[in-house]
Amino acid sequence: MKPYTPLQLEGRDIYIREGCNNCHTQTVRPLLVDTERYGEYSKSGEFAYDQPFLWGSRRNGPDLARIGGKYPDAWHVKHMKDPQSMVPRSNMPDYDFLQQPLDTSVTERKMKALKFPYSQADLAALSGKSELDAMVAYMQKLGNDIPWRKTGRAEVLGELKNPFQDNMAVLPEAKELYLQHCAQCHGRNLQGDVGPGLEDLDQPDSKLFGTIYSGSPDTGMPAYGDSLGKERIWKLVTYLKSVHRR
Repeated sequence: MKPYTPLQLEGRDIYIREGCNNCHTQTVRPLLVDTERYGEYSKSGEFAYDQPFLWGSRRNGPDLARIGGKYPDAWHVKHMKDPQSMVPRSNMPDYDFLQQPLDTSVTERKMKALKFPYSQADLAALSGKSELDAMVAYMQKLGNDIPWRKTGRAEVLGELKNPFQDNMAVLPEAKELYLQHCAQCHGRNLQGDVGPGLEDLDQPDSKLFGTIYSGSPDTGMPAYGDSLGKERIWKLVTYLKSVHRR
């Protein structure tokens, strides 16, 4: 486990200030309902540098113990500014005001009080940062200090054949799946936004299936295998390839 950097610590303090722990927990229980949705259950050592810990007890919003690295920074920025643009059913208020400059007047005192290592270069790097920058840095820290993400499934599942390859009847349903789960990052017309554009997508069905199923750590794209299942992912693949063929 690594102590918080100055920017991450400021983000954590903003998280506390805004009462985020009233709606979001930060502990994955060793129960199937938790681990299937959020990933590896939490270990006590993960909270060694948390004073106070932010486990929480209510989940009006999803647990955030494993949010770090699940999405790219740009996703978090857009989500904080307008949560419904990324998660349409969300009842989270917008935090657009976090774009205000970050107050760093007591950052060094905080680091000393908590006995966290830092350098003057670390403090200087805070210049020009906003509260939103700090919040995103904190989000990307959560759950990232231990290896827990599943790997290797894309390579195996990617060898399967698309059962809807020539079935254009699934396109209306597949388009709705895209609008519900993908448009927030790739644009309603596949033109790109947080994620890259997909209008000129040209890759084998199997590879595309594997990427959607298992995610892409390099780009921050989350895995959809557990939430969508194979059949709906193949329909998504069929829709994306049909757009490319036009």
